[in-house]
Amino acid sequence: MSNMFETAMDLHHRLETLRAEHRELDDALSRLCLDPEEDELAVRRLKKRKLIVKDRINIIEHMLGPETQA
Repeated sequence: MSNMFETAMDLHHRLETLRAEHRELDDALSRLCLDPEEDELAVRRLKKRKLIVKDRINIIEHMLGPETQA
C-alpha cells in the first residue's frame, strides 16, 4: 500500500512540474510573439514542446482521476 501512495505522490509532483513548465512555455511564447522580428522556428519549437507537455499532463490527470484536473 505504501508503494501505491509513493507512486501517486510521484505522479502529483510530476503533474505540478509539468503544469509549471506549460505556464513557462506559454509565457515564453507570449513574449516571443510580441517581438516584431520573432524567430518562426523558435515559435514552432516552443508550440510543439507545449503540446507535448499538455499531452503528458492529460495522461497523468487521467491516471490520477478526475479530482486532479484543473
